[in-house]
Formats: sequence, C-alpha cells, structure tokens
Amino acid sequence: MTKSIPDKLLLLLLRLGGFFCFAGWAWVHFYWEGPYGILLWQDSTFALAEWFGISWNEFVGSGANDGFIQKWISRMAWLYLACSILTLTARKNSQIQMAALLGGSGLLTILAYAKYVGAHRQIPMFVEHGGQMLIPLILVFALTLGVRHRATLVTSMLAVIMIFAGHGAYALGCFWPIPGNFLGMTSIILHVDSGTAGVILRVAGVLDFLVCVGLFIPALRRASAFYALVWGFLTAIARPVAGMSTDLNYWGADQYLHEVVLRAPHFMIPLYLLLFWHKSKPEEALASPADLQKSSVGPQI
Repeated sequence: MTKSIPDKLLLLLLRLGGFFCFAGWAWVHFYWEGPYGILLWQDSTFALAEWFGISWNEFVGSGANDGFIQKWISRMAWLYLACSILTLTARKNSQIQMAALLGGSGLLTILAYAKYVGAHRQIPMFVEHGGQMLIPLILVFALTLGVRHRATLVTSMLAVIMIFAGHGAYALGCFWPIPGNFLGMTSIILHVDSGTAGVILRVAGVLDFLVCVGLFIPALRRASAFYALVWGFLTAIARPVAGMSTDLNYWGADQYLHEVVLRAPHFMIPLYLLLFWHKSKPEEALASPADLQKSSVGPQI
C-alpha cells in the first residue's frame, strides 16, 4: 500500500489557479480597461459599427461619456467574473459549464493576442500567457477525464513550458529586447544597477529554458517543477514588491496586487505538477515500530 497525494487536492489547485486568473483579469476590466483597444480602434471596426447605424461620436465617445468600445470592454468584466465563479462550481457532468470554461479560455486567448499585437507582435508576449490561456482547458480535462489523465498532465506541462519559454526569451534579450519593467523590477528589488540587472536576467533566462527541458527528463521533473513554482511566484509577486509604496493610496494595492492574482497559473500549475510527480512513500515506513511488530505477529488464540 502507498500513500499518494489526494486527487481532490490536485483538482483544488487547478480550480484556484483558474479562479485567481479570471478574478485578476475581472479586476483589470472593472478598474482599468482590457487591452483590446489595439484590436478595436481601427477603421474596419468603425465601418462595421457604422453598418449597424452607430455614429462616430457614439463609437468613440464625446469626452463626457464613454463610447461604444469602452462600454463593451467594461462589460466584459462580468464575463471574467462569471468564469472565476465557474472555476469553483463547475461539475463533471455539466456540458454547459464545460463549454463556458472553454469559452473563458477563448477570452484569455483573445486577450493574450491583443497584448501581443500591442507589443509590436513580439512572439514571447503571446507565448508567456500560455499558462493563463490553458488553465481553463486544464481544468476541463481534470474534471472530465481526471487530474491524473495524460491529457491533463501534458497540457499542464505545455502551459509551464510556454510561460517559461516566453519569460526566458525576453530575459535573454537575444532576439527581443529585455523589457524595461523586467530591468526596473530587478534593479529596485535587488538594489543593483541596470547593467547588473541585465546579467541577472540573462542567467534567469537560461534557467527558464533549462526548466522547459527538465520537465521531459524523469530524474529532473520534480526539481524543475519546484524551481518553476518558486520562480513563477517570485516573478508574480515582484510587481507589487517593486511598485507598492506607503506614499500611494491604499499603498498601491489597487494598482499592483491584481498582477499577482492573475498570474496564479504561473505557480499553481507547477505546484500541481510537483505534487503529481510526488513519490509516494510506503505506509509501512510511516508506521511506528510497535505497529510493525504487531502486524508481523499473527492473531493469538
């Protein structure tokens, strides 16, 4: 007999990863604005709106109120909020709930594509959102097929690889420039100059790609998943650590805490993998010597 990680715990981790991701983006849509403007503020979009009888002032707003685009972007917050609740309540036998979760994955994919276009079509920008795009799909697989099914495992591995390949490509700075916020956060948190921050990020970029490879090597899987868990959490929490200040209203929590929340898949999926690959220990090893002695002696008459 062996003692393994309960399936309910693995499923809970995936549920929480999806919940926090959707909840974080819901906050972005409520408090700020979704990043879809780059896709919608185009002549072709206005031409379509004009075809439905929407004037230019209604489309862009008058300055005193929001136009058609801003209103619909803000209303999308309710979709993200609904998806966040659904991640906690979805059940295996509900096809409607499964379809809605897949729709949530589609929403996150469109969002990632908008950020990709806004970043001048830099591929790492889209790839690094893989964990967020795939967490609803992983949850659907876990609910319908099981948390230990091959499809759930492989999709989770793909999500982690996308996250770290995207981060690594940016951190290396070989084909795409190192983002300024990467350098800024590293300099502020570690109290180093930009040159030293660049060196640190390049080393981290190499480690990011080593994690991607290590997930395929059985002997390195748990170590790779553990590193991904720690580094995924640290890179997520770096936003509020570098940006929050006592000089800001609410210490800047309203501006930065959601950056951790929506990146929950970056460390929750590696945690799921780490526990999935956890080596179970024999129950006999956990028993006391007295219990083992009793078990070795047959029943007495």
